[in-house]
Amino acid sequence: MKKINLSEVSRNLRSIMRLVPSYLKMEKPPKELLVDSLREAESNSVIEPDTVAMMEGALLVSDMQVRDIMIPRSEIVFIEENSKPSKILSKIIESGHSRFPVFDEEHERIVGILLAKDLLSLAIDNADDFSIREIIRPAAFIPESKRLNVLLREFRSGRNHLAVVVDEYTSISGLVTIEDVIEQIVGEIDDEHDLLEEDNIRKHRDNRYSVKARTGLDEFNEHFGTDWKSDDYETIGGLVISQLGHLPRQGEELEYMGYSFRVLRADRRRVRLVRVIPAGDTLPN
Repeated sequence: MKKINLSEVSRNLRSIMRLVPSYLKMEKPPKELLVDSLREAESNSVIEPDTVAMMEGALLVSDMQVRDIMIPRSEIVFIEENSKPSKILSKIIESGHSRFPVFDEEHERIVGILLAKDLLSLAIDNADDFSIREIIRPAAFIPESKRLNVLLREFRSGRNHLAVVVDEYTSISGLVTIEDVIEQIVGEIDDEHDLLEEDNIRKHRDNRYSVKARTGLDEFNEHFGTDWKSDDYETIGGLVISQLGHLPRQGEELEYMGYSFRVLRADRRRVRLVRVIPAGDTLPN
């Protein structure tokens, strides 16, 4: 039986109890107070840094909307309704995805979701008898404004892994997966296909961009037509840290030279992803 160190337990309890009065004073919003308390617990070695990072991520998903993390329509890997099995198989192999939205011939409507395993389990030697409508599954449609914590609950209860995002006019604007949501809590989940992703700047709807923090100033300047230079940093992540004066938390915002920045992903060691909105636009609520 493991021996219990009562003095260590008592010391940890005292560390936690010191945090309680801060909630009662309400000098800050309750959520911000909780994050401060988590970080103080970390500094006292009560909670591991990785655990704190995940807890902060879990708190922040309630402040984020689907539009903040969705894959824009222009980057959706989809299957056409009338595609032949051989073409579908080639796209599955090339993309490495396991789920695909199926568009109609005009590319205006999604008729369902194709799971690769459903196709691969069929005997499709005779392509003339193949009908994709016989194996596709219903698609889940959600608004851009849906909160991520609500979406995660819906993914879990409905056992869905992918949802189609629509705008206020019910037009298709993107896709979101359960992995996209979970990454906001635990950080990036890399696989062999993520490693092939070279784009540092991704455009979303309404002139909003996701920019990897590692993006160099030269690449950013070329993309946005800016002329930012510094001897203190070389990347966008460095710019954000320099302007804020500290390593930012996930969700922190910054206005710089007419551009709005929001930290979408960060941990205790580095900034990973920021949302950039050029001058003339505003951050979504």
